[in-house]
Amino acid sequence: MKIKTIPSSWISREGRRLDCGPYMSGALETKIRLEELSARKDSLQSLTKGHNGGIYNGPKFSRTWVDSPEYGVPFVGSSDMLRADLSDLPLLRKKDAESNKLSYLRLAPGMTLISCSGTIGRMVYARPDMDGIWSSQHIMKVVPDPAKIPSGYLYAYLSSKFGVPQVVSGTYGSIIQSIEPHHIADLPVPRLGDAVEQRAHALVEEAARLRTRATHLLAGAIQKVQMHADLTPLTEITSPMPFSITLVSSTLVKERFDAFFHSSYHKQVVEQLQRAGVPLKKVRDIADSIVEPTRFKRIPVDDPAHGVPFFGTSALMWNEPLPSYYLPRRQKGIDEYIVTERAVLVPRSGQLSGIIGTAVLPYGQLVNGAVTEDAIRINCNDERDSGFIYLFLTSSFGIRQLKSRAYGTSIPHLDVKQIGEVLLPDLGEDVQRQIGQMGLDVADMRDKAIHHENEAIRLVEQAIEEAA
Repeated sequence: MKIKTIPSSWISREGRRLDCGPYMSGALETKIRLEELSARKDSLQSLTKGHNGGIYNGPKFSRTWVDSPEYGVPFVGSSDMLRADLSDLPLLRKKDAESNKLSYLRLAPGMTLISCSGTIGRMVYARPDMDGIWSSQHIMKVVPDPAKIPSGYLYAYLSSKFGVPQVVSGTYGSIIQSIEPHHIADLPVPRLGDAVEQRAHALVEEAARLRTRATHLLAGAIQKVQMHADLTPLTEITSPMPFSITLVSSTLVKERFDAFFHSSYHKQVVEQLQRAGVPLKKVRDIADSIVEPTRFKRIPVDDPAHGVPFFGTSALMWNEPLPSYYLPRRQKGIDEYIVTERAVLVPRSGQLSGIIGTAVLPYGQLVNGAVTEDAIRINCNDERDSGFIYLFLTSSFGIRQLKSRAYGTSIPHLDVKQIGEVLLPDLGEDVQRQIGQMGLDVADMRDKAIHHENEAIRLVEQAIEEAA
């Protein structure tokens, strides 16, 4: 619970709103501080252009999904927009997406994307690999006019400690909270001079380029694995449990009786690997260890300076993984939760349509941070082996095996044994480690992108504080 004393003038200033939102977010203090700023301030709506003046979300609509990219376009929601890898987005029917009703929901590089329903105020800078993706009505799009303001600077300001409180201050609703375009249309944007604005823009743009390069490198590395292993790319399947009928030998049913394990979804992968022109290994043959940490009582600390960042599995997928809270550095058992850059993390539970089995190589704050026991660790002595395992498990040949090995009807689970049994092609040490380095480079680019973006935000915040 939070308690705060405010002057009555604030209530009058906010149109006599009696809900806590505008007063607890820090937005009013920010507005007052910006008013005292000597720099020129423009309203947000005067700096944007496009549909509805350049600040819009979208209508509610019925979604028809398709399997083929020929007939569909990638579609992203407010949770998925945070992800580093958008290669497996569902496909919205192209006929609907390109209609007059929805065509303006197409994303383009340079937009600032803001979650406007549920968890309010999360932001993403639209990068080149997001071009051509359609967005849901739960994402507010802010389209800057490049003739009036650099897009990267606007994003850095809105993402700063001066921008976020103002964005979330307009939140309304007691069950599902929301904001609308008109709530942020008059938000003041300070003009800090060409030097600061262009520098912030360049840093944000470089972060976007690095993330796009990481996406392309990841796809290229997976193709290289398939080429060396003589594997034919699998047809992408949008359904997590597609219908199939297969015949299974009774000897194969002794260990696993569940139908999905023996389905064509899994069988296609195993049979193609067995027909490949290279020997096969299992994950446990390459890994030094596969570990599922034990659970312990967590006691959060308020001051990050005295704690270790703790991450849930959802945050592992983000452009910038952010901790749920911080744990004491000396808490008993915490060493088992700390991960290094050599640990491949695999979420062990969740629905098959979700992140279960989606491998991640740590970057950003994840490195030397504490990660929930819901992520199984695959540890390798050589970090290039970690990179190779990560790349293969990220491919269709890896993710299908992992999801097919999950067990349980309500909440499917993976365990150490099932992950260790996943098959990989043995490409020889030299080729394998060369490809593994590409996996490490993907994580390194994502890490550098985080640093560039955060540097841009710090630059803007520092310039405002110095001018105040």
